[in-house]
Amino acid sequence: MSGVTAILLAAAVLATWLAVIAFIRLKTPFERLHAVTFVNVVAGGAVAFAAAATDGASSRTFKCFAIWFALVLFGALLTHVLARALHFRDGERR
Repeated sequence: MSGVTAILLAAAVLATWLAVIAFIRLKTPFERLHAVTFVNVVAGGAVAFAAAATDGASSRTFKCFAIWFALVLFGALLTHVLARALHFRDGERR
């Protein structure tokens, strides 16, 4: 494992722990959604770039970036759906 890969993976772990602490400290479910989205974007990106640093331009790297893109895309969609469900649960219908 190269130094760049180790740093990127350590950044992914650090971002995940930072989001866990934020998730615990934030009070409302709407605020907690930000911590989950942060993990999807930052830690997923760090892992994808670590794969690129390890393998270079390969099919495995392409798959890692495709999975990260899908996580970001569907994570945003699911976050929006969950936030709407929380609004409906609290009685704020439009």
